[in-house]
Amino acid sequence: MAEIEIGRAKRGRRAYSFDDIAIVPSRRTRDPEEVSVAWQIDAYRFEIPVVAAPMDSVMSPDTAIAFGRLGGLGVLDLEGLWTRYDDPAPMLDEVAKMRGHEATGRLQQMYADPVRPELVRDRLQQMRDAGVTVAGALSPQRTRQLAQTVVDAGVDLFVIRGTTVSAEHVSGQAEPLNLKEFIYELDVPVIVGGCATYQAALHLMRTGAAGVLVGFGGGAAHTTRSVLGVAVPMATAVADVAASRRDYLDESGGRYVHVIADGSVGRSGDVAKAIACGADALMVGSPFARAEQAPGRGFHWGAEAWHPDLPRGERVEIGTVGTMQEVLFGPSRVADGTMNLIGALRRAMATTGYTELKEFQRVEVVVQ
Repeated sequence: MAEIEIGRAKRGRRAYSFDDIAIVPSRRTRDPEEVSVAWQIDAYRFEIPVVAAPMDSVMSPDTAIAFGRLGGLGVLDLEGLWTRYDDPAPMLDEVAKMRGHEATGRLQQMYADPVRPELVRDRLQQMRDAGVTVAGALSPQRTRQLAQTVVDAGVDLFVIRGTTVSAEHVSGQAEPLNLKEFIYELDVPVIVGGCATYQAALHLMRTGAAGVLVGFGGGAAHTTRSVLGVAVPMATAVADVAASRRDYLDESGGRYVHVIADGSVGRSGDVAKAIACGADALMVGSPFARAEQAPGRGFHWGAEAWHPDLPRGERVEIGTVGTMQEVLFGPSRVADGTMNLIGALRRAMATTGYTELKEFQRVEVVVQ
């Protein structure tokens, strides 16, 4: 790909966000009812290709259960308020009442209490007792400490999620997590990320991960781009990682690793564009934070917002649009793409003549 000269000493290639591209209709169309949006990773099949992000404003044990019953995969943040406090409801109420920048300092105080292993076990057991697929997320820094507790609790899918996760972390302070050894020894499938480049994703795939999360610096509640100056537009990131999936498939003799877009998926059009760029599924936060059942009460924040030294996110007010079922399946009462995400995906696929997600990855796109 041609590089652009930024100045005499620096060159860079052009990258594109979802807003920069559009899906091209084809000569064939289909009925939306004939479209399948089912997704399977390892032994687990889901009726929709959507993973609810492990964020306290999005997923509680109850909403993870409700989301699983609607056909998706709800992931609980195992370092969130639900594993630090017996009843975080008063704190969630307090977060909804805070104003301005005072929220950042108060969130840092709330998340300063330690994660309690017995609560990790109890929350996952609650989800297991409900009969849904059980998934929990840890940061790379906490994975070694809590992994056995999570596995013993009967988790089905283990998510290791950070702002950026590498297969090779160099540290002079402590022994880093060896992802390849860790995943090999674990008895459950692992989804790991984020990453945003071909090479980084290829290294993560070689660790034995079942899926990789693609995204860095995006998201409605992230300020990573302005704080660290680091970001990769999502359309380019997903397409690059999809290329590493193809090459790893050849390298490994047929092992398929799922690409999951994680970030900058705020509206239904972004869902379709992410899959068009090569994603198998999506990890979605802000659309579900708008659901009536969401723990955030119309507010949204991620783990970056309460980092003790350098917050790279903020609590944002995004409001409420309808129930979780309406956000996923409609009917929609608005025309801005915040409701009926799956209905819009079905119609986008039908409009371009595709009936399966894997086929839809081949759809033509243009740069606007």
